[in-house]
Amino acid sequence: MYGNHHDMTGGDWFVTSVGTVLFLALLITVAVLLYRALTRSPQQPRTQVPASPERLLAERFARGEIDEEEYWRRLSVLRTDGVDLTKP
Repeated sequence: MYGNHHDMTGGDWFVTSVGTVLFLALLITVAVLLYRALTRSPQQPRTQVPASPERLLAERFARGEIDEEEYWRRLSVLRTDGVDLTKP
């Protein structure tokens, strides 16, 4: 029916070569994705969400970088509208 059952033609070589390259690319992609998934630490967030100014202020207060009076003063400034940025 096909005339040649034992030898590969030029088209057969091309299809086999392209198939092999695509298969190897798929294997490498899967290996890289699997490696990245297994080496990522569980605490590491997938996306970085910027912390709110109030949260940053609370963290500074919790670390003892600012005292309670300064915390409440800065928090009230953050929560008011029309903040005057010329004041220190």
